Formats: sequence, structure tokens, C-alpha cells
Amino acid sequence: MDDGILWLRALEPTDLDTLYRWENDSSLWDVGCSIAPFSRKQLWDYIENYDADIFNARQLRLIVEEKASGKAVGTIDMYDFDPVHRRAWVGVLIDSAVSHRGYGTRALELLARYASDRLGVHQLMAVVPEGNEWSCRLFEKCGYHRSGILIDWLRAGSVYRDAVIFQLILE
Repeated sequence: MDDGILWLRALEPTDLDTLYRWENDSSLWDVGCSIAPFSRKQLWDYIENYDADIFNARQLRLIVEEKASGKAVGTIDMYDFDPVHRRAWVGVLIDSAVSHRGYGTRALELLARYASDRLGVHQLMAVVPEGNEWSCRLFEKCGYHRSGILIDWLRAGSVYRDAVIFQLILE
């Protein structure tokens, strides 16, 4: 899956240090489910035992890589895949060192094409913290529509924040 600039590829053992940095960036924990750092061993085991069969594992994690440099610039995930209703949730992370270069848009578009053409997915959804305008604009630019608000959905310490649900119906 590539567009000439980026490609989405499987996890490799050489991704360990990059994943370690991204997964342990506590500034990102508020939008995910992490509550503690990961060890290199935990991430090594994850990579080594990773099952890329979304129909079996119900999730798919891909590395977003610049084709020209061969550098990993992010990850993109489909999770909670429902093979009966052909839908999945999406998460995307683009390294802050290369943000605002259109990589998030390209990665989401590549994933949508793959999900539709190869997996027969009908619908992709995303949850974005309300107020995260960069992410909201990203999903809207990729054709996702705001379809609801989840009240007090995300907790950071003792504070709860609402989240926006985005949906993309694939053809």
C-alpha cells in the first residue's frame, strides 16, 4: 500500500526503538488507553508475536514509512474489527518531528483504500478528543463525518473530556 510518497508496511524488529519512543510518550496517553510505560521486552514480544491477520486478531497495526528515506514516520491502526458488520475503529500517530506535512492524510487515505479494496470494510470510525482541532480537521479532510459526541469519554487525572466520533462510509 503506497502512494509514491508513503507506504504502509508490517511491523519489523527494527521498529523496536521507534515504537518504544512513541508508546512511552506520556503526552499521547490521554487519547489512548495507556496508563504505564512499556518496556523494550514487552514491545519486542508484541512485534515477535504480532498476528497481522485482522480476521483472526481483530486488529491491524501498520508502520507509516517515507518511501524516499525508508524512515518510519508513524503508525496507523485498525482495531475492534467487526467482520460481520465490516467495520473497524482507526487510530493514527504521526511523529511530531514530521507533523503537518500531509502524512496523516496520506496514511488515512491509504488505509481506507486497503480496508475497502482488500478487506471489504464498509465503515471506519475514529474517536477524537473534543478540542483537538488538528485531528478533527485531519479526519474531515479525509471524508469522515462527525456523527456524535461521547460525553466524559476520556479521563486525564480527575478531569473528563468529551470525544467526537467520526465515521467514514467506504464504497
